[in-house]
Amino acid sequence: MRDRIAVIGAGVSGLTSAVLFAERGHLTTIFAHEIGERTTSAAAGAIWFPYDAEPAGAVIKWSLTTFARLRDICAETLSGVSMVELRCFATAGELPMPDWAPSLGARRLEHGELLASFTSGFTVVVPLIDTSRYLDYLAARFRAAGGSIVPNILFSAGDFEKHKQLRRDVDCIINCSGIGAQRLVPDPDLEPHRGQIAIVEKLALGYAVVCDDSPFMYAFPRSGDCVFGGTNTISDERAPDPADTERIVAECSRVLNIDRPRVLAERVGLRPFRRSGVRLEAEVLGEGRTLIHNYGHGGSGFTLSWGCAEEVFDLARTRLR
Repeated sequence: MRDRIAVIGAGVSGLTSAVLFAERGHLTTIFAHEIGERTTSAAAGAIWFPYDAEPAGAVIKWSLTTFARLRDICAETLSGVSMVELRCFATAGELPMPDWAPSLGARRLEHGELLASFTSGFTVVVPLIDTSRYLDYLAARFRAAGGSIVPNILFSAGDFEKHKQLRRDVDCIINCSGIGAQRLVPDPDLEPHRGQIAIVEKLALGYAVVCDDSPFMYAFPRSGDCVFGGTNTISDERAPDPADTERIVAECSRVLNIDRPRVLAERVGLRPFRRSGVRLEAEVLGEGRTLIHNYGHGGSGFTLSWGCAEEVFDLARTRLR
């Protein structure tokens, strides 16, 4: 008999975990309050880059696993995943190169490759994910493998034990509720790191740009538009702030030395940062059912997605056996 799996959450972590279970023969259902464009994942810049998540050792391991999976997915034209050159800059001093970067072919930027006002930087080719296409791609893979999605499910604290469908029909629950775990588990160690982006018209930009010091900015060229960012403040406000949009567009235009592009949309997501690090662990509920937590990915949800999902699957397989 096939195991019955319930995944809570339809962001990138939930969808990726659900795809793995469904494609490996398990009866899998996603229960989610928000799906598609309403999720935090839909508001992400979504370039592969370990950011705003701990612990460093595990994060790098999961990130490199995800890198390899996303690189392979690039071959699927409907996935929304492509490999792009990413140039990271610093406004002062020498920008440290991350430990993972040399293994992926990163190199220091020459003086002539630096944008004005920057002192140093490095370049590396990484996956870029168009969220408007990739989340639909994952959902389609999940449904093609026999999975189903139940939307508009609002969980409250303790529902792992009380929810009728989870109690009656499920052998293993995967908690990918993101910032919702703050209330659902509950987990006071989570804090919402608010990220706002502006989606602007397509630009002739040959590479992605990140400046992770002062001011924090990034620009990611996609096939039909460009993502400008960003913000990283502790707040649970999900409405776009016009002042943030003004600052983001002005700063990105200044750095890129371009006329201000037309803004097509504004989006806000709450990165689920967990002060004690990503929570990826199992516990036993009533009647011997397994609950596996997979949340707290901060600003690295897409970057960690496949690596964490593989570890979740291994945990579940061991427990269910």
